[in-house]
Amino acid sequence: MRKHSKILNTGMKASAAAIAIMAAWPAAAQDATTNLAPIVVQADGQENPKGPVKGYVAKSSATATKTGTPIVETQQSISVVTKDQVEAQGADTLGEVLEYTPGVVGEAFGADGRFDNPLIRGFEAGQSQYLNGLKIMRTFGATSTEIYGMERVEVLRGPASVLYGQGNPGGLINMVSKRPQFEPLREVGIQGGSYDTFGSFFDFSDRIGESDVAYRLTGFGRIGGQQIDDLQNDRYFLAPAFTWKPDEDTSITLLTSIQHDNPDAPSNLPASMSLYGNKLPRDFSVGDPSFDDSDRTVVNIGYEIEHRFDEVWSFHQNMRYSNLSWEYQSLSYSSLDADGITLNRNALYQDENLNTYNLDTRVQAEFDTGGVSHDVVMGLDLRYFDNNTLTEFGTAPPLNTQNPVYGTSFPKSIWYRSDVDSKLWQAGLYIQDELKYENWRATLGLRQDWSGVSGEQKNPGVTSLDQNDHKLTGRAGLSYLFDNGISPYASYATSFEPVAVTDVGGNPLKPTTGEQFEVGVKYQPVGFDGFFSIAAFDLRQKNVAVASTVGGITVYEQVGGVKVRGIEVEGVASLAEGLDMRAAYTYSDGEVVGDINAGNRPARLPEHSASLWLDYTFQPDTALEGFGFGGGVRYLGQRYSDVANTFDLPSLALFDASIHYQKDNMKASLNIENIADKNYVASCGSFGCAYGDGRTFMGKLTFTW
Repeated sequence: MRKHSKILNTGMKASAAAIAIMAAWPAAAQDATTNLAPIVVQADGQENPKGPVKGYVAKSSATATKTGTPIVETQQSISVVTKDQVEAQGADTLGEVLEYTPGVVGEAFGADGRFDNPLIRGFEAGQSQYLNGLKIMRTFGATSTEIYGMERVEVLRGPASVLYGQGNPGGLINMVSKRPQFEPLREVGIQGGSYDTFGSFFDFSDRIGESDVAYRLTGFGRIGGQQIDDLQNDRYFLAPAFTWKPDEDTSITLLTSIQHDNPDAPSNLPASMSLYGNKLPRDFSVGDPSFDDSDRTVVNIGYEIEHRFDEVWSFHQNMRYSNLSWEYQSLSYSSLDADGITLNRNALYQDENLNTYNLDTRVQAEFDTGGVSHDVVMGLDLRYFDNNTLTEFGTAPPLNTQNPVYGTSFPKSIWYRSDVDSKLWQAGLYIQDELKYENWRATLGLRQDWSGVSGEQKNPGVTSLDQNDHKLTGRAGLSYLFDNGISPYASYATSFEPVAVTDVGGNPLKPTTGEQFEVGVKYQPVGFDGFFSIAAFDLRQKNVAVASTVGGITVYEQVGGVKVRGIEVEGVASLAEGLDMRAAYTYSDGEVVGDINAGNRPARLPEHSASLWLDYTFQPDTALEGFGFGGGVRYLGQRYSDVANTFDLPSLALFDASIHYQKDNMKASLNIENIADKNYVASCGSFGCAYGDGRTFMGKLTFTW
């Protein structure tokens, strides 16, 4: 019998109560009419880069430049997935949100309720995820974030250190939270689907009385499982937010959230039982319901301040405090016994308590010098990360795959223990100038970073983690904006990322560095709502730490590197009334350089990938008014499991579909992913191979007024 935490049951009841109270309050005073979220427009006529977008086509981004520059004028690849697209595709995780985005492998490691770890241009993005422009910090990669609380998700491809500091050269993902609206917004709903999943959600926003304050309260609760038997994936999420606008030049927004969930670790299997040979089913569990346990809470408290002093100067500041508390234990595959049917297992015990402080303060100046217009940003970016993590590996009884026995108990016996107590800090000074001269656009940026780590790791000896680094990074871009909406461009950008290991002599390694040349063409048509782009890039990373074993001890050398060249094509458009489209194609030529794997392709990087999504809604005064349907195909080319190219993962095509109906203030939808129930392995590594999700479905019933 599935076990659910008491706090999740409490959260579900609280969600239901909040829905009832919030729904009844405004309904008593108003008729039940449909209110769409307003399209917020800035004073200069541009789309609000943090606000809602009607449809799939976003015109501006808060991520690429921190100034809300139109995407067509930005000299770097940037994709925006809007809330409308997320809802149409029924995406519930970050990986699912990004499945139709060029240059991205959304679920590179298979379905995992604990983490979101996509690839961007061949580089893992677990350490490259941001919430409202501030980095999500965790040593092992960002935990999963509730997508229902997001207004949009933006992917900046290529190095981004000039504005965000340390990070790998693949790019970053920025999730933008829903913000308070000064017009009524009311939504409640229920959902149900695969893996015994049931949930409810609500989203309310409005001005408070006649004041200058607006609120937003977003909530989500679910009980459910995962593809593998007996794994839990319950969650509740609550995000109160307030905006105070005392005048047209000042805005202060408080953004908070709490997310509690209990995702269990998925069961990886040996390649001989998943990738080829006598395959075990996708729902086979290596764990044990009497042992597996997970209890995780993430709290975010932050604010955003914007104030314009005059026509030239404005002030912007973002701050967030985050706490992650997570205790979990799980059983995992370690090796296959000589009999070929028995799995040897490890027992993992993990206890994390992480605190992160992010502060980004900048001033912006908009002025002219002669015929050249400038938009200058000068900023100070500060980050502090307090990491307390205890990791233990212990023994566990083996599991006979032909006759598995669950529910056994065994004493805790630890053979490896790592206790980390460390502090990480970063300070960065940056300046960026966006220049306009007639139809020419240029961007120039520089940043000086200082970063450091202090603390120690006990396992069982004591290893000092003390290390300090500094680096200058930059970006330059040039484009020309034709009157018909076509904009060719070229850009160069660099990045750096400290390496948290030492060489054989105990000396800190240098930060890895990255650089990218990119050329492309962007097109924002005049006659209809759409955006198209094509980009070619040459991306290189140097000083990659390569591990080797000497006398049973793991040592590191900085002799490795990665280079990825590629072409990305993207199109997103509303082709006719009710018809929306997103299409993407990526060609990637990746190569490992400088070490024993030189000449191999980087792990999990497909040479070709492509996707297409279409959605159509019948218009008013037609026979099927209110009905709609959508469908998509995702192609992922052949790729390898690791940099040693040990396992060959074959290409695959997955098909998705949706059907929906809207009548007045009610909407019903059904989304199905992997319609053909394709059985495939998404990834293989040192802990075995992971299946991708089979056919899944999710139905939703939503009411708005």
